[in-house]
Amino acid sequence: MSRSRSVATMVGRRLAPKVAGAAPGLTETFVREALDRAIHGVGPLPGAAAAAEAQLREQDGDVDRAVHEVIENHVRYAGAQGFLTNIGGVVTAAVAIPANITGLALVQCRMIAGIAHLRGYDLEDPRVRNAVLACLLGGDQVDEMLRRGTLPAPPMALATAPVADPALDRRIATEVGSDIIARMTGKRLAVVVGRRVPVVGGVVGMGADGYATWRIGRYADRELLPRANR
Repeated sequence: MSRSRSVATMVGRRLAPKVAGAAPGLTETFVREALDRAIHGVGPLPGAAAAAEAQLREQDGDVDRAVHEVIENHVRYAGAQGFLTNIGGVVTAAVAIPANITGLALVQCRMIAGIAHLRGYDLEDPRVRNAVLACLLGGDQVDEMLRRGTLPAPPMALATAPVADPALDRRIATEVGSDIIARMTGKRLAVVVGRRVPVVGGVVGMGADGYATWRIGRYADRELLPRANR
C-alpha cells in the first residue's frame, strides 16, 4: 500500500466516529426524514412526483424517456453537491461529509421516488417507500442482503408485497443509514485524503457522487417495473 493510501486509511478511520456523531441523526429517523422530504419537496426543490411529472410532459408522455431524464438530472445534482461539499479538502472534511451525506441521500431518494412514480407506484405506500430505500443500497448490496437473509426480497417484490411490515421498515432504514455513512467516511474520504489537494478533492467528490447516483438510478430503472395503474 502506498504512503498516501496508508495516510488516507488512517485518517478515514479516525474521522469516521466523529462524522457519525456530527451527522444529523444518521439513523432510521434520518433516513425516513430524507425520504419524506425527497417525496414532498424541500426548499426550492419540488417533490419527486411533481418533478417526474414535469419530465413526463417534456417528453410528450414517454415514460421511459422521462425516467432517463430524471436519472440524468439527479446525476447532475449529485455531482454538484459532491463538488461543493468536498472542495475544502482534508481540513474541512469532518464538517463537509455530514452535509454530503444529507445532500446525497436526499438527491438519490428523490431520483428513485421519481422513477417509482413514473412507473405507477404510490409514494405514500410504506411498501413502496421500503422499495425506494432498498434501491438506494444498490444492486450489489441488495444481492448481498438477500444472500444473508437480512432482506426478504428485492425492491420490486417489496413494493408489491401483500402487507406492510413495520419491523422490515425499521431494518431497511437502519441498513440504509449504515451503508451511506460507511461509503462516505470510508471509501470517499480515503480518496479525498489521498489526493490531498482541495480542488482535486472536489472534482473527485463530484465524479464519485455522480457515478454512484447514475448506478443507483439504473438499478432502480431495471428493478421497478411498470405497474398496470400507470
